Amino acid sequence: MAIEESRNIDIAPFIDHSLLGHATPAMVEQWCQEADRYGFAAVCVNPCYVRQVTALLHQKSPKICTVIGFPTGATTTASKLYEAQEAMENGAQELDVVINIGWLKAGKIDDVHREIAEICETTGQTVKAILEMSLLTPPEREIAAQICMDAGAGILKTGTGWCGAVTVEDVRFLKGLTKDRIGIKAAGGIRTHQQAVELILAGATRLGTSWGIDLLKQRERDSKAEE
Repeated sequence: MAIEESRNIDIAPFIDHSLLGHATPAMVEQWCQEADRYGFAAVCVNPCYVRQVTALLHQKSPKICTVIGFPTGATTTASKLYEAQEAMENGAQELDVVINIGWLKAGKIDDVHREIAEICETTGQTVKAILEMSLLTPPEREIAAQICMDAGAGILKTGTGWCGAVTVEDVRFLKGLTKDRIGIKAAGGIRTHQQAVELILAGATRLGTSWGIDLLKQRERDSKAEE
């Protein structure tokens, strides 16, 4: 793809408009309004706000997304299952689930697989398995990705964004493993429009960022400067 063509990629439909810090209900309302206005893929909030987002996005296109076991992935399987079921009952359509990194590094592969599979089977919703790639060795990354694909995850997510920024190489690595069988969500430190485009070109099908509006405004400013 030519450079100029790549710069014209509409990144809005790729964006999960994320609000995972110390948010207020007013901020959640703003995020939902922005997601609807700009045509973002989803609004991703902490579990306590799922019901509010469900009401605000009723009959609107952005998906309702929340996080499970966030940000460490170290809660019990029973806790994650309860959290996932409650989120689904409150209207969540997509679940960003942090895998248990400690289990993975300890070689408890079956436990990691079983946990993700139970959440996928119990909820029937799109599960984005958060791998936290910055904490994993290349062999661990491959094992984690394969486990989550086998368990039924619909999307592999590079990280929470709390342990480092995503890289183009992270996305390319997952692209080579998934071979387009499932989606890839890039998250963490996406601060420029060009970076977003590069991640999409590398294979990302979603972008997790709280900077979505800024990314669009950057492109708008660049376009005006070129005129």
